[in-house]
Amino acid sequence: MTDAPVVRLEKDGDIALIIVNYPPVNALGPGVSDGIIECLNRANGDPGVKAMVLMGDGRSFIAGADIRGFGTGRKRPPIGSRTYDVLDASPKPVVAAIHGYALGGGLENAMACHYRIAVPSAKVGLPEVQIGILPGGGGTQRLPRLAGVQVALDMITSGRHVPAPEALTFGILDEVLPQGADLRSSAVAYARKIAAVRPLPRVRDKSATADPGVFEAMRKSIARKARNQLAPYHCIAAVEASVTLPFDEGIAKEAALFAELENSDEAKALRYAFFAEREVAKIPDLPVGVEPHDFHIPAVIGAGTMGGGIAMAFADFGYDVKIMDATRDALDRGMEKIRNNYATSVKRGSLKQEEMEKRLARIHPVGGYEDLRDCDLVVEAVFERMDVKKPVFEKLDEVLGPQAFLYSNSSALDLDELAGVTKRPERVAGTHFFSPANVMKLLEVVRPPRASFETVATAMALGRKIGKVSAIAGNTDGFVANRSRAPFNSEMVILLEEGCLPEQVDKVMVDFGYPMGPFAVGDLAGLDISAEGRKRRAAANPNYRKLPIADTLVEMGRLGQKTGAGWYRYEKGDRTPHPDPEVAAIIKRIAAEMGVPQKTFTDQEILRRLLFSSVNEACKILEEGKAYRTSDVDVMWLHGFGFPRYRGGLFFWADGIGVREVYNQIAAWHQQYGDRWAPSKLLRDLAESGTSFREAKPAPFV
Repeated sequence: MTDAPVVRLEKDGDIALIIVNYPPVNALGPGVSDGIIECLNRANGDPGVKAMVLMGDGRSFIAGADIRGFGTGRKRPPIGSRTYDVLDASPKPVVAAIHGYALGGGLENAMACHYRIAVPSAKVGLPEVQIGILPGGGGTQRLPRLAGVQVALDMITSGRHVPAPEALTFGILDEVLPQGADLRSSAVAYARKIAAVRPLPRVRDKSATADPGVFEAMRKSIARKARNQLAPYHCIAAVEASVTLPFDEGIAKEAALFAELENSDEAKALRYAFFAEREVAKIPDLPVGVEPHDFHIPAVIGAGTMGGGIAMAFADFGYDVKIMDATRDALDRGMEKIRNNYATSVKRGSLKQEEMEKRLARIHPVGGYEDLRDCDLVVEAVFERMDVKKPVFEKLDEVLGPQAFLYSNSSALDLDELAGVTKRPERVAGTHFFSPANVMKLLEVVRPPRASFETVATAMALGRKIGKVSAIAGNTDGFVANRSRAPFNSEMVILLEEGCLPEQVDKVMVDFGYPMGPFAVGDLAGLDISAEGRKRRAAANPNYRKLPIADTLVEMGRLGQKTGAGWYRYEKGDRTPHPDPEVAAIIKRIAAEMGVPQKTFTDQEILRRLLFSSVNEACKILEEGKAYRTSDVDVMWLHGFGFPRYRGGLFFWADGIGVREVYNQIAAWHQQYGDRWAPSKLLRDLAESGTSFREAKPAPFV
């Protein structure tokens, strides 16, 4: 521990430096704002100081507010006494010298300074919308005056981080330093250069102008993505105030809108998700001293949809990666698919052609196992059958060095059985990517019983290094994500037997906040994928609940978008799902053959039938010790299945309803529908004790 102040004042001749030192990222935690104000006042009271520099020690300038302080009831300083207001009113010029990140309150403090310079690698942004609030330190009033209303709207409603060179073109920065320039000495020189300039250039003195139609157009453009959310619309209203109100009145409007959001359900859910994503990276029982291994020569086995996507994920983050398949034709097709995927991104404008070529050059197709001898980490992504995967692992075990790690992209199979065909079971684990692997954020790291902590920690680190959110699962059928989702997938088809249609179920889930309904997602993935899983589970369990409607569609060759028909029909070249009378007729016929009584459903019944089934299964997973935390399940649902982030996650959402109400409904459905709705012991215990899902204590991990 150190007693060093979180903000200190240093002098370089006639220039004072106000330096924030609040590791790891200089968030505006306890004492930081007060420290900045104290140092500012001391420098302003020193006749030997002509100008000041505000900068950060360590990794960043100021990376934003301390999120832990939101929603706690802490008293916010009144307008006029905040750092933003005091910096703005300084009689001596202040230069913000930015490196690392200037986000949220960090950028707001920088914009309250009179000048802003940055190193080329710095990034700025106002990402508050991502935790359900808006910039509350003048950001919605200053950014439109600096960068223009349209830029401000785009940045604030998206929360994106803007690189320094782009921020310079927007007018947010006054100068970007040359590559390699020393920030401190450059900032002191810049401050000395502008020390005598008067009047001081205050952002508040600029004007923000825009056609009123800009704001309505922005509301329309975000309507689909922002449905059910308050924060994006409040952000627009606050920026609109920068045009329609004087600066001080706009600041007051911003504060009022911020207050409406801070304790909203949306903000609570988004803050919960933020912290859950940080918690999921922790391995609670990791022995002291165990560290992940670095890797240098990764490889992927299988050049199909998943293998190609995994190879792209490596290449996208700067890794050279080898890729292999059973035949040269399959490998060539896989490489062509990878090239086409990148080309689509170029066409959309999300990737530059030169960057595409760099990434492609990092993916190295190889002809056979002998070409993998120097690899230190291999991800297998071949067809999801044990008899296909086992020979691959046997050969890899024979060829690779003894220290190499072997990972499987299996979505459900027993990884302990797979590890058993090798002489290194302690270096075998699961790395379950979600499709498309280069896009989806979740990496489910599966820990079979013989895997070493080193192997698991390396897999977790692998995910982080290629931009994924890594979460640990136990070795159970379907692991955590797919196993917890399986009852949802069954229940949505069972609902059809009872009188629903696919389009009705999909509408409920889209209205809830999913980007696509589950039947449309099934068509996108291919109905044969889920059919294969049903066959495997039915073979293993004589009491498995079959889904004759889904099986009938597959038998008819209706496999989804790839065949032009699945749960919906598709026009040639168009991915828009169209309700199909033929499907409705199939549903009606099979329901009659099964003798299932027909009924109508409310939207709430549909929603709860689907999600409560998965809440119950997730509780079973936790009581079996196959997941560490309820929040880990929530992270998997957020990043693996598109669960709406502003609802926090599966368990967070269920907590909003109440454990007792969830249990009572599941118990009632158990009486009505039988064993598939049998309440888990953990759920019953939580209900009886009045404990929330978030407070649940799972069984020790096995």
